[in-house]
Amino acid sequence: MDKPVLLASVFTDYICPFCYVGDVRLERLREHFDLKINWCYLEIHPDTPASGMPVQELGYADDLWRQMMDNLKAMGVAEGIRFREHDFTTSSHRALLLAEATKEEGAEVFYRLHRRLFTAYFTDGRNIGDAVVLRELAAECGVPDETVERAWREAHYEQQLQRYLAGAHDLQVRATPTIFFGREHRLDGALPYEVFLREARAGAAAQQAEAEREAGKRDEH
Repeated sequence: MDKPVLLASVFTDYICPFCYVGDVRLERLREHFDLKINWCYLEIHPDTPASGMPVQELGYADDLWRQMMDNLKAMGVAEGIRFREHDFTTSSHRALLLAEATKEEGAEVFYRLHRRLFTAYFTDGRNIGDAVVLRELAAECGVPDETVERAWREAHYEQQLQRYLAGAHDLQVRATPTIFFGREHRLDGALPYEVFLREARAGAAAQQAEAEREAGKRDEH
């Protein structure tokens, strides 16, 4: 039996650890759905230098940071993610542009890079703000050199990031990841998988009902 189609729009960033957890939980939904994702990139720390900086400079209170990291560790264990000590952050801008351009190379190449950006940063501790590191990761994932150059040279990729930012504002996105299965079914943050599955089922049903309504309108004409 064919899996039902599920359309999703996901606001995410490769330096957001909860986005990594959310990504793994989204992948689990593929067991139940023919999942088609529109990846919308949000640069969560646009002022961070590409050379990186200590996480202490993000300004979180020590007790809040420890609580966040404890929650993250528990999520990682539950999803089989190995997080290294999260002691530095970096600019994700170049990585987001590269991922946006790599969409044009097809799903296989895109998802190799997409997943590798997360593991490179959170498991291997590599600086994905560094252009040299990104070129190495791109080559490893089969992204053509010309795609890398195009990502950082051509203005329309920058413009697309701005459109994602504007869309996030319109939709009142306040957290990453934020996942939409239609306007009425959204997830704010890396919520438990059971919540992912419940909202995904509701979203798929709503999408199917809408498709049937549109088909009925066409038949009337």
